[in-house]
Amino acid sequence: MTALSGSGPAYCFVIIEALTDAGVHLGLARDLAGKLAIQTMLGSARLCLEGRQHPAQLKNMVTSPGGTTAAGLKVLEERNIRETLMAAVEAAAKRSQELAGVR
Repeated sequence: MTALSGSGPAYCFVIIEALTDAGVHLGLARDLAGKLAIQTMLGSARLCLEGRQHPAQLKNMVTSPGGTTAAGLKVLEERNIRETLMAAVEAAAKRSQELAGVR
């Protein structure tokens, strides 16, 4: 639980920071880009909690074939976002066990 829920907020903060930086890079004011990134994460989390649908279904609902979201998702998958996030949680779990003296 520590690796996912205890360390997870830091992973979310990195994603928010990266989305904000991308918005600034594309010409948005930092304050606006940050608010958009935060609200996007919050709204997405709420949909997951309240929608009673699997995240993959929600992702598919907001992804048009050949559209902007599909283009962005392609880059995320090519750069192994899933593998990277899973590895981060596994590394945190391993470190948690080390700190607890568990082998």
